[in-house]
Amino acid sequence: MMTDKYNGLQEEKDENSIIAERRGKLAKLRAAGVAFPNDFRPTHKAADLAQEYGETERGALEAKAVNVVVAGRIMLKRVMGKASFATIQDSSGSRADGRIQLYITNEVTGEESHEAFKHFDLGDIVGAEGVLFKTKTDELTVKVSKLRLLTKSLRPLPDKFHGLADQEIKYRQRYVDLIMNEETRRTFKARTAAMSSIRRFMEKNDFMEVETPMLHVIPGGAAAKPFKTHHNALDMQMFLRIAPELYLKRLVIGGFDRVFEVNRNFRNEGVSPRHNPEFTMMEFYAAYVDYRWLMDFTEAVIRQAAIDAHGTAALTYQGRALDLSKPFQRMTIIEAINKHAPDYTLEQLQDAAWLHTELKKFGVAPLATAGVGSLQLSLFEETAEAQLWDPTYIVDYPVEVSPLARASDTVPDITERFELFITGREIANGFSELNDAEDQAARFAAQVAAKEAGDEEAMYYDADYIRALEYGMPPTGGCGIGIDRLIMLITDSPNIRDVILFPHLRRED
Repeated sequence: MMTDKYNGLQEEKDENSIIAERRGKLAKLRAAGVAFPNDFRPTHKAADLAQEYGETERGALEAKAVNVVVAGRIMLKRVMGKASFATIQDSSGSRADGRIQLYITNEVTGEESHEAFKHFDLGDIVGAEGVLFKTKTDELTVKVSKLRLLTKSLRPLPDKFHGLADQEIKYRQRYVDLIMNEETRRTFKARTAAMSSIRRFMEKNDFMEVETPMLHVIPGGAAAKPFKTHHNALDMQMFLRIAPELYLKRLVIGGFDRVFEVNRNFRNEGVSPRHNPEFTMMEFYAAYVDYRWLMDFTEAVIRQAAIDAHGTAALTYQGRALDLSKPFQRMTIIEAINKHAPDYTLEQLQDAAWLHTELKKFGVAPLATAGVGSLQLSLFEETAEAQLWDPTYIVDYPVEVSPLARASDTVPDITERFELFITGREIANGFSELNDAEDQAARFAAQVAAKEAGDEEAMYYDADYIRALEYGMPPTGGCGIGIDRLIMLITDSPNIRDVILFPHLRRED
């Protein structure tokens, strides 16, 4: 332990001396009036040059005399006598290596510029102009005629052989992680590609993208514990959004038959490899459809996002095959329990007292007011949920845990609701919407009673939403897809923090 402490202090001392040295170099640049220029405009990207000229033979490339203007961060540097090499990295990193070599010489670049280059550091951002050629090892290279230091890097990059080994530092200092790790850059490029795919898919199917409030007077649309805040000017308590559902359905009532929102939600709950207090969902609502249509549509959205971001819907997640191209399975809560915990009898699963006792074995203590349906759902979560590797819709949720969903016309105690599970994780939640204002008012009242009985995640009574429903909402289906968890699957990421650029962490000491 003493050795670790000494090494840490030594590394801090070494870094401080490096920073001091670099600050000295910056001071000289300031004195010369050349620090941080902003008049350099690159015209080429490394990946594009590699794609266009990577296979061109040396002689043919030399005959073309291709002049390029590039810029990027110095990642490698070799200083020699009258000639030196550097490798710079630009933003095209996920399309190829995103790097290109520079060749700096007294003869072409000039002795003064070459000498200045010798004092550049790894991490500095430079701009270079010159002619493309290939070295004897066929590496695409810029023979630099003009070279400028654009940004002086004051902090040293991590050791090139180890990068960022500490996972928490990768999350906390994402900017360094992005500089050093091609895999990280690729993950977030894939996230952007998936989001673009989803938006295109929704617009192609006549959905209109909208924006709804993130500050709510009444938190609604999900069973979750909200973050609280206070609006000074209005002198009122407000909540960060836990879901946009009730506002989106107000828009359906207003006459927008198909709406969607890519939304940030906030829930004041636990943190885990699957949970972040701030997360992204895509919620959509369509008039004149039911939950069966929603399941087909949700499946298509997810499949297309995987294809557009990954190139195929046949994925591998954490070393195990995951095929999103096949039709998603569908089963009820009871069917899922029977499949993955077959020793339970149907009689036991209908017995509230037995369910209470059985759940205690898993460390679960349901509220005394919990009905059979709620208890069955809790048992499903303990015995079957984690086993649902292949995409599976669990359908027909009990009314008491689905306060916004339409009840079945044939089985009054269940709703037309589904949740989609992939690799044992919930990815989406949707249902035929409850559009009966009187029924919804009664459901809200039941939620208030549950909250008073100790259920912190129970919903509030939203009188304005009831008023909106009283104007009439057409038969409607709605669904929310967890974007972060979907990106985890597409990018083979084990932790939700791997797919969020700046995840929440404990405060640094």
